[in-house]
Amino acid sequence: MLRMLPALLLLMTTLLMVPSLSAQEIPAAVPETTSGNIDTPTLDKITLLQHTIDHDTKRLSAAKGEMRTIIEYRIKNKSSQLRDEIDQLITSGTTEPQYHIPLVQNQFVFLGQVINYLDADLALLSSKLGTSDDSKIISAMSNREFERDHYLKATLDTLQWAETLGIDVATQKQTFTDFMLQRADQFDSLVNYTQDELQKAVAEAAKAGADISAEQKANVLALKERLGQNSSSLAISATILESLGQNVSQIKQTLFSVSGDITQDVLNFSVASNLLQGWAKVIKDQTINNGPNLTFKILVFLFILFVTSLVAKVVTQIMAKTVRASKLQFSQLLQEFFISLSSKVVYALGLLIALSQLGFELGPLLAGFGIAGVIIGFALQDTLSNFASGMMILIYRPFDVGNLINAAGVTGRVSHMSLVSTTIKTLDNQRLIVPNNKIWGDTINNITAEHQRRVDMTFGISYSDNIEHAETILKSIVEQHPKVHPQPEPIVKLHTLGESSVDFIVRPWVKPDDYWEVYWDITRAVKMRFDAEGISIPFPQRDVHIYQK
Repeated sequence: MLRMLPALLLLMTTLLMVPSLSAQEIPAAVPETTSGNIDTPTLDKITLLQHTIDHDTKRLSAAKGEMRTIIEYRIKNKSSQLRDEIDQLITSGTTEPQYHIPLVQNQFVFLGQVINYLDADLALLSSKLGTSDDSKIISAMSNREFERDHYLKATLDTLQWAETLGIDVATQKQTFTDFMLQRADQFDSLVNYTQDELQKAVAEAAKAGADISAEQKANVLALKERLGQNSSSLAISATILESLGQNVSQIKQTLFSVSGDITQDVLNFSVASNLLQGWAKVIKDQTINNGPNLTFKILVFLFILFVTSLVAKVVTQIMAKTVRASKLQFSQLLQEFFISLSSKVVYALGLLIALSQLGFELGPLLAGFGIAGVIIGFALQDTLSNFASGMMILIYRPFDVGNLINAAGVTGRVSHMSLVSTTIKTLDNQRLIVPNNKIWGDTINNITAEHQRRVDMTFGISYSDNIEHAETILKSIVEQHPKVHPQPEPIVKLHTLGESSVDFIVRPWVKPDDYWEVYWDITRAVKMRFDAEGISIPFPQRDVHIYQK
C-alpha cells in the first residue's frame, strides 16, 4: 500500500491547481436579479432551488460525518436540477438571451467555489497519508475525485452555454483545457500504475495458493475497485477533452488496455493503429527470441487438444450407455446432465494439461481461478441461483422431458433443460425458456406424472325431466367411449339441486394424453342424446311478478 503514496501525492499536487475562486463555502446558485421575462412557474422553481441550496450551504460548515455527506448530496442534486432549468431556458428560446447571462455567470462562480471546496477536502486527506489507514484515505480521495468529475462536466456545459450567449470565455476555456490535459495525463499514469500494482497483487495471491491471506484478498479487491474509479475519471476526462477538440487517442488506448472492451473507439484509426503497432511489436519480439521453442510447444498444445477431443467422445459414449442402462432409472434430464458433464470435465482436464505444456503453472492458475470465482460469484448471483435450482430439479426429478407441467405460471411440455433454464413448449406451440429458480421456487404441477387422470364434468337437466332416465343415458355414454378406463369405475351421480337445473357430476378416468379428447367427445354426445331423448338442458331463469295497485 505504501508503494502507491508517491504516485498519489504527485496526482494530488497537480489536481489541486485547478483555477477557481478562493471562497471555501458553496455560494447561492442563482442571483435574485435574473427574473426578466422568465415565466412565473420557472422563476418560482429556480427561486426555490436557490433557497434550498442556500439553506443547506449554511448548514454545511457545521455538519460532520454522515450528515455532511447527506447535505453535500442534496446540494449536488439541487444544483443539477437548477442546471436543467437553465439549460431548458437557453435551448427553448422562449426568453431573451440577456436574461440568461447572469445565470451563466453565476454558474462559473458556483462551480469554481465547488472545486475549491473539494480541493480543500482533498488537501486535508492528502496530509493524512502515512499517519493512519491509507487504504481508507485513498478510497475517500478517489470518491472526492469522482465528485470533481461531475462538476468538471458541468463546467464544460457552462462554457458551451456562455459561447451560445455570446460571452467571451476564450481565456477560461483555454485554462480549462490546459487543466483537463494535465488531469488526463496524471490519471493516465495513475491508471497504468494501479494496473501494474493489481497484477503484482494477483501474482502474489496466486503464488500463495491455498495459503492466501485475508489481507491479500482485500488488497486485490481494493486495487481492482481503485482501478475502476481511476479508469472512470480518465474516461470522463477523455470525453471532456474530445468535446474541447483535443486528440484523445492515447487516452482511449490506455482505457482499452485496462478494460479490454471493444467499443466504437477501436474504430478510430489512430487508436486502432497504436494498438496494432504495439501488438505487432510484441509478436515480432516473441517470434525472433522464442520462435522454434514456441512453435514446438504450440504443436504439443494442439496435439493434446486433439487427443482430448477423441477421449471426450469415447467417454461420452461410455457414459451414455452407463446411465441409460443403469438400474437407478435416471430421468432423461439427469442422463443428459451426466453425459454433458463428462465431456466438459474431460475437455477441462485436457485444456489444463495443454496449458501446462505452454509453460503455465497449474497451481497459481487454479488459485487465480479461485479468486476470479469469488468475484464472478458476486456478479452472477442470479445465475448461480438458477444453477442450484437446476441441480435440485435433477436430483429430486419433479418432471422429465416430455412431461406436461404447470410451473412458474406456464403450462406446456418440457422439451429441454439445462442447469440454468428449462425450455417449455406450450399447448399452442410457443417456446418459453424459464429460469430454473422460478420453477423450483413455485408449485410444480406435473400433469402427466400419473398414468390416469380424472375428467370432471357437470351436466344439468330440467326439474321436470326424469332423473333416472338422464342418469342411464349419462352412464351409457361414458361406458361406451373407447378411451374411458373401466377401473377405477366412472362416477355418474346426482350432485346438486341448482337454481335452474338438476346437476349431475360425470367423472370418468382416462390417460392424461386423452383428457381433452374424452372431455369434448362426452360433452358433444350428451348434448346430442339429450336432444334425441327429449331431455332439456336448462339455462338460468327468473320469475318476475308484477303487482298493480
